[in-house]
Amino acid sequence: MTFRFFLQPIMALLMALRDGVKDAKTGQSPYFWRIVNNPGERRAALHEGIKSTTRILVLGLVMEIIYQYKVFGTFHVLEAVNIIFILCFLPYLIMRGPIARLARWWMSRDGAKRPT
Repeated sequence: MTFRFFLQPIMALLMALRDGVKDAKTGQSPYFWRIVNNPGERRAALHEGIKSTTRILVLGLVMEIIYQYKVFGTFHVLEAVNIIFILCFLPYLIMRGPIARLARWWMSRDGAKRPT
């Protein structure tokens, strides 16, 4: 069951890639920056992040339930929440902003090369 330590962050990275490119195309400020510096947008941004990662969070929960029942014979809710947060939401939160910046740079570089 150690594949969960690879699968969940990879899935979170893929969702961050999708949403970071979308942020770059729409011109939104980086995700983490919006959460930290815009109190008015914080709740909506966190809701958007959870909505984007719902599939990963559910997959992580299922994997954690299976793992805990196989290893411990019981289910520990707080441990599951911590693991899911660390392996799923945290990588998404950390990577979405840098991906958006890279995508914005890539699109501006590509636009500069095109003849007008």
